[in-house]
Amino acid sequence: MLSREDNELLCRVGPGTPMGALMRQYWVPAALSSELPEPEGSPLRVRLLGEDLIAYRTASGAIGLMQNACPHRGASLFYGRNEGEGLRCVYHGWKFDPTGRCVDLPSEPPESNFREKVRATAYPCVERGGLIWTYMGPRTTPPPMPNLEPTMSADAKIQIYQRECNWMQALEGDIDTGHTVFLHLGSVDPEEAPPGSWAQYALSKRAPKYEVVETDFGVMYGAGRPAESDSTYWRIANFLFPFYAMVPTGVLGLEVRVRAWIPMDDGHTLAMTIGLGQAPPSRTAGRQTVGPPETLPNTTDWYGRFRCVAAANNDYLIDRKAQKTTSYTGIDAIFLQDQAVTESMGEVYDRTQEHLGTSDAMVIRTRKRLIDAAKALRDEGRVPPGVDDPHVYETRSGGVVLPEDLNWIEATTNLRRANVKHPGLTRDVLGGIPAV
Repeated sequence: MLSREDNELLCRVGPGTPMGALMRQYWVPAALSSELPEPEGSPLRVRLLGEDLIAYRTASGAIGLMQNACPHRGASLFYGRNEGEGLRCVYHGWKFDPTGRCVDLPSEPPESNFREKVRATAYPCVERGGLIWTYMGPRTTPPPMPNLEPTMSADAKIQIYQRECNWMQALEGDIDTGHTVFLHLGSVDPEEAPPGSWAQYALSKRAPKYEVVETDFGVMYGAGRPAESDSTYWRIANFLFPFYAMVPTGVLGLEVRVRAWIPMDDGHTLAMTIGLGQAPPSRTAGRQTVGPPETLPNTTDWYGRFRCVAAANNDYLIDRKAQKTTSYTGIDAIFLQDQAVTESMGEVYDRTQEHLGTSDAMVIRTRKRLIDAAKALRDEGRVPPGVDDPHVYETRSGGVVLPEDLNWIEATTNLRRANVKHPGLTRDVLGGIPAV
């Protein structure tokens, strides 16, 4: 368990908080490029790290991201006119460019220099891999962007959903491989899984042995289970500063995917999955639906983006009859199963009440790494891991079968490298239930 003080430090991300300060050291995905499809189009409300922001695309195609409240008297710039290379408040006509500089102040005398004294909080933005990234930190010159392999390709496939809970309890689900054989595959018998598949190995020994190591990018774990004679099936996955996870599904060496758990605020999180290759169609795997859950149409309010139809207010459309017969949870899609359990903990889970076991080794180490880094930044001004070295993010995750006498870290060095082709590998190496 955590102390109440450390739990607060871990979870709170608003301006002035230690974890919020840590996250503002990094470039943060703020929106999809497709959410601002045209120059001088409609502005977009963006709730990010506890701040209300307005995003817009200028006539030249540049992205602006600035405070919601006009610096004059607080009217919302969401209602502003997107004109040329700036956003004009409709209340008194004050206009701001993407840097936050006031470029027109028509309510003041022409000879006044008052506009030179007025500035809106604005954050620099760049576009890469179909995403709008922003830097909300203190540096005049931002650090380099992370070399996350799937985000550096124009062919990246992006799925994004909103989760109504704190970012950390959502991320913890991604770095907890132990729940897979219960929450997602609890109703599947090992004999039902195809021989030699990852599902057979995982279901035959639901409690793996865990090894956790710290890395330059964050934390990595290996979860080992017996495979064939004299071999071990390893599920290898990563936490990467400040809020990324690489899950262990798929074949190590071929899986190019990362998920960002982006805090909108303390109680709302965007789950953004970025991957290379064709997105899998909806299908049934181990009696579970693999594929994107149905979402509601986006609205313009602060929490109106990327909401699932199945939610707490309808009990995630749980089917109790199916739970008795064919499904461990009665909740259809794998993503929704994760959403139900993490949201059920409340907006911000009180970790002083928990009781952790050996299967929580990765969760424990990740929390410690984050808390230590936030305190080091707050108390010593120490730059967090990965901020100034984008190359530490060049890694992969996935599953692999190794001879049992091999060290899994040493044996997978090349398979875990990003931007490396492995022509001898195929996606059916571990066969059976497809990756999710």
